[in-house]
Amino acid sequence: MVVFGHQAAVTAGVDGQVLRRSGRLANWANFVKVAHTVFALPFVVVGLAAASLHYRVDWARVVIAVLAFAAARFAAMGFNRIVDRRYDALNPRTSGRELPSGRMPVGEAWALVVVMSTAFFVLVARLNPLCLALAPVAWAWTLAYSYTKRFTALCHFWLGWSLAFAPAGGYLALSAEWTRPWWVMWVLGIGVSSWVGGFDILYSLQDESFDREHRLRSLTVALGARGAIWYARASHIVAVVALAVWGRAAGLGAAYLAGVVVAAALLVWEHRLVRAGDYSRLDVAFFSMNGVISGVVMIGALVDVLA
Repeated sequence: MVVFGHQAAVTAGVDGQVLRRSGRLANWANFVKVAHTVFALPFVVVGLAAASLHYRVDWARVVIAVLAFAAARFAAMGFNRIVDRRYDALNPRTSGRELPSGRMPVGEAWALVVVMSTAFFVLVARLNPLCLALAPVAWAWTLAYSYTKRFTALCHFWLGWSLAFAPAGGYLALSAEWTRPWWVMWVLGIGVSSWVGGFDILYSLQDESFDREHRLRSLTVALGARGAIWYARASHIVAVVALAVWGRAAGLGAAYLAGVVVAAALLVWEHRLVRAGDYSRLDVAFFSMNGVISGVVMIGALVDVLA
């Protein structure tokens, strides 16, 4: 049986969920934090569901879109681990990761990133010309996130827009054209990026001292823990409003809106779990709550489409 657990001790901070088993496949899964797929994959489905209201569902394209998302995510996460391996080795929270611990050679990591990047472009080429034209932008933006902590405290939202490509890609995979009116897709992007940016700010709280010492940037470093938490709250308010507005504009109905309302309630609870200086429940706030949030939004969209 496969189980997930903490890779780092609680005193060293939370490093997400990992597979507690040995072997190369487990190493690869942990290398890219495969468990964190629960954040973005449901929004791929949300994008596909919204597009299905107006365009014919081609199940082959649905499968290709999901596989392309998986390949892009693997490449981006792998690249991030390679770029950050020096910092990961110095940080007690991340020193047990595959590259700094020596469980995976850097050459193997590069090979995986190249293979998955190639797979992403090959898969997207089978969708439609618009997806293929936008693929280099999504790929470059997502990989470039790995450098953002070196130069901007808004790195959380760069990550947010990286994940916002997921629902946009799902929608475009079926539609093969931009949304009408044009701003609808951007509202969706604002919703997802604000949600991701907000919980990434909370996740960064545990690294405040390390980031300051090594001159890495984040809103936690720029504003302090209390200021960062308030910024995360504001970001999540924007996310809820944007997701609700997008659902209405995209043609989704009451079930989707109910999902957004439940997500809003879960975000309120998430913020009750995190206090400045007390990050003992950060794993629940970061992983468990946000995995459920993306899931309930997805279920709401699917109910509207299938009912």
